[in-house]
Amino acid sequence: MTSPSSQENDPMPFSAMGLSDSVMQALSDVGYETPSPIQAATIGPLLTGRDVLGQAQTGTGKTAAFALPILSGLQPGQDKAPRALVLAPTRELAIQVAEAFQRYASYMPGFHVLPIYGGQGYGPQLNALKRGVDVVVGTPGRVIDHLKRGTLRLDRLEWLVLDEADEMLRMGFIDDVEWVFENTPPERQVALFSATMPNAIRRIAKTHLRDPAEVTIQTRTTTADNIRQRYWIVGGGISKLEALTRLLEAEPFDAMIVFARTKKATDELAEKIAARGYACAALNGDIVQAQRERTIAQLKSRQIDVIVATDVAARGLDVERISHVINFDIPHDSESYVHRIGRTGRAGRAGDAILFATTREKRLFKNIERATRQAIEPMDMPSMAAVNAQRVERFKQSMTDTLEAGGLEQFTELVEAYRAEHNVDPIQLAAALARLAQGNEPLTLGATSTDGAAQADDKDGAAQADDKTAGGGKKAAKHKSTTDDSNMETFRIEVGRQHGVAPRNIVGAITNEAGVDSQHIGRIAILDDFSLVDLPQGMPDDVFAHLKTVWVANRQLAISRVENSAGASASDPRSKSGRAKDKPRQSKPSKKKNKPAAKKSKKKPKT
Repeated sequence: MTSPSSQENDPMPFSAMGLSDSVMQALSDVGYETPSPIQAATIGPLLTGRDVLGQAQTGTGKTAAFALPILSGLQPGQDKAPRALVLAPTRELAIQVAEAFQRYASYMPGFHVLPIYGGQGYGPQLNALKRGVDVVVGTPGRVIDHLKRGTLRLDRLEWLVLDEADEMLRMGFIDDVEWVFENTPPERQVALFSATMPNAIRRIAKTHLRDPAEVTIQTRTTTADNIRQRYWIVGGGISKLEALTRLLEAEPFDAMIVFARTKKATDELAEKIAARGYACAALNGDIVQAQRERTIAQLKSRQIDVIVATDVAARGLDVERISHVINFDIPHDSESYVHRIGRTGRAGRAGDAILFATTREKRLFKNIERATRQAIEPMDMPSMAAVNAQRVERFKQSMTDTLEAGGLEQFTELVEAYRAEHNVDPIQLAAALARLAQGNEPLTLGATSTDGAAQADDKDGAAQADDKTAGGGKKAAKHKSTTDDSNMETFRIEVGRQHGVAPRNIVGAITNEAGVDSQHIGRIAILDDFSLVDLPQGMPDDVFAHLKTVWVANRQLAISRVENSAGASASDPRSKSGRAKDKPRQSKPSKKKNKPAAKKSKKKPKT
């Protein structure tokens, strides 16, 4: 058993651990000098060829603990068959580990790593395996698929890594893991990592590892010290949604993950957050893999600032800019809580974790405190005055930024000419321009609701009508069409209200896939089983063909032109297509029913 205490007090630098020159160059580029405790305890035994059984919490640097020694002993391109296989429980973690391998191998010419996971087409994976890869990082199910197809060879395998073994046990993958172990060469070196060591994991280690070096990284608590943990007891006339809205307004954050228990809850909550003007997306098991990858990329590139996720969907998600984790729904167990808040405070950065708990959930809350051995401090929701003060401060800052940017000469002349022509007080003129810049959104909030959008929470149509956000920046502006209706053409797409689509989904798909600016997208009408959207005339044939295949709300758009749509718009459901499907023609009222009205109309008015 390796003791972590001495390593934490007097850590050995990477330069003294026997890593290869190419790996050391990559570490120098990323600025790593001193290993974390799990890295300091694991790299040495792995470099000497020993199996390793490591126990450490998530976010402690396990990926580098096995990737660095593997890369140091690897000669890229020796054989088309992979030399190392890493099993990960989720697609997100597989992608994260593969990216880490690529980063650490940046000075190793000819190195190839391949993530393989379900939800992605077989074509790219088959092509890459045929060309040859050095390291495969995959989920158990897809790895087994390739092994049974004969498209993945393990006869030259030298390293096998099992990452987050307890999570694989929880997700029901343990039999698959056993099968993979049994189909690898017996002389391969094994590294098994797990946050906990239940009996099933111990049994696998005893069966498949040979005299392993056991490494346990003990910490005073199971949560990182650099994460500030707070809780709020739901009540006081403030709903959880209103509380979240106040936090978005008043709590300074870079990016945020909001955790909900169910897939449906993530979709609904993401839609309501987007309706309040924030660039937001849902992440759950029903999201197709291509969309999941695009969402994570948008989070990293600051196109999206808020993610609403389930536990499984966020497992392995590693985005450095996540500053806040909000437990909108309290997790049922302390382990889930630890994994959730581990999405922030990565790589030693400070993070914030906020937990919403009802009075009936106090038992779960206390269990979390006992399990983590760390008190979670209470917090008060920001008051209406605090929210308004933040809004005013942001508006003032925007004026300061505009003044500092310069280039105001043309506007200065225009404003001065207007003031002289209309004899307007300069302060009044400036106030009018400020109101023009603010638009329809109130600068400060009233006492009845935290956000104007809150009044529309139970009015889906009203919320959706304003929810055509394109996603970009901290607060994405509500979509307003600036197009000329005479230059627009109405299209039908085969996804509607019953499929759970919102205008923001349609706008996002068209802007991302067709390259159409959101300002050039006209009115959108969402009907029961299809929708109508106005787009500029003259769409290129290749773009039109591509949009037919784009998926939204788990359905292909299958876009088609609405015939004779000139002069009509998507906001008019009485169009030819809309009437045929959703508005059957009503029969004429009977004459008998109309007679009283006819007699009444013939009466002479009194004089």
